[in-house]
Amino acid sequence: MSTKNHPTVPARKKPAGLKTKQSRTPSPVAAPVPRPEATGPAGFTFLVNPTLTLVALPVDAPVWFSLESAARLTGVHPEMLRYYCRAGLVDSLHGFADGEPGFEEAALQEVRRIEHYRRHLAVSRRALPLVCELRRNAEKQHIEIQFLRYP
Repeated sequence: MSTKNHPTVPARKKPAGLKTKQSRTPSPVAAPVPRPEATGPAGFTFLVNPTLTLVALPVDAPVWFSLESAARLTGVHPEMLRYYCRAGLVDSLHGFADGEPGFEEAALQEVRRIEHYRRHLAVSRRALPLVCELRRNAEKQHIEIQFLRYP
């Protein structure tokens, strides 16, 4: 196709009375307001917020969750968590608060795994203890094999 047959289109000119749009420079972002700090016992620094206080904890300090917070975090009803504790599927600390069980992060992971077995793999309540015991044994054997393979 040749371009000789097509006339060139002249550039459009703006009418004399119209103003061009000026680009605005972005307004400077306000610097964050420093929050008041308080120094607590043993030199820990606390950042204070009107609605939330963040506390620095040692790395090896265990974190425990109440029954209600564990149920909220895992999406499981509190009665089901109590059932898992009675069946021995999940380790809990009794006498945490008002006799309610408390849970570590590892226990919450185990609850999520159990719920995955129930919801997605259709494992019944009666079979859950067996499945969990088999998984724990397989995990122990895996650790032993890794230890023997790479001393």
